[in-house]
Amino acid sequence: MEKIEYKGYTIEIEQEENAKYSHIWVNLTTMICFHKSYNLGDKHEIKHEDYASWEEMKQAIIKRFKSVCIKPLYLFDHSGITISTTEFSDLSDSGQVGFVIITRQKVLDFIKAKQIAFFIKKRAMQRLEREVEIYDQFLKGEVYGYVVKNPEGEVVESCYGYYGFDHEKSGLWYEAKWFIDGELKRAIE
Repeated sequence: MEKIEYKGYTIEIEQEENAKYSHIWVNLTTMICFHKSYNLGDKHEIKHEDYASWEEMKQAIIKRFKSVCIKPLYLFDHSGITISTTEFSDLSDSGQVGFVIITRQKVLDFIKAKQIAFFIKKRAMQRLEREVEIYDQFLKGEVYGYVVKNPEGEVVESCYGYYGFDHEKSGLWYEAKWFIDGELKRAIE
């Protein structure tokens, strides 16, 4: 897809084929989703048919899981799928598919505290949005990796699992360049 030269080495960016979404990092969210055609979100035991409305389900989820943050999840399905916490403008190909939450216990465990201050709730909501963004990138196939080739054209390093088109933001460019800088430093020593 992309190729750059860096200090005599070549860095090639590739889309990761058959990427699998995993909780590699510490995920605070739980995505409770319902869809006939797609297996979305996390495993759960909630049954959509047990509730008369999304609002009724939302209140039950808040109570059951002691949610600090909760937002609806919407899916747009047209020549691929994308997920968001805000509604899509095309109502014929989109709709609500569930909720994303962060439980009180996950926040307390993560920050190693006994209480949750207002600013922590605000940060938790930002984290919730970021985790949905990353999951959306996975669903859209926006998972990449890099291959580093030495000046002779031999592959000397590769790494995959970087989410999103912004390779600066994901850290992909930084990691590839860091590897090359380390190779050059070892060669000098």
